[in-house]
Amino acid sequence: MDAKPSAHDVSPRLKFAGAVARGVFMCLLLVVILRVSRPQNETIWTAYDTPADLARLALGLAACAWIVVHLFTPPRDAGAYRTWLYLGLVLVPFAAICIILVW
Repeated sequence: MDAKPSAHDVSPRLKFAGAVARGVFMCLLLVVILRVSRPQNETIWTAYDTPADLARLALGLAACAWIVVHLFTPPRDAGAYRTWLYLGLVLVPFAAICIILVW
């Protein structure tokens, strides 16, 4: 019987590294989304004056809420931790570069 390995079968180092890479990437992604979704020429309190700014702000907050939910939902199998470790090696520096360029 060939069963898929569960999250309990993952080595502690792989689980830690994958969780850290996933968490750092999602936090960096939150920063990018919050920065991009801010109103362009106004403060956040007058965003309702311009429909485009209000739509951008609403979509940004919805995307941030979705990411926060997934941030606190751990992966369920060993392959997910391994995938996040490999993707984290590429995506974390890319997200950091995006933050520097967007700011």
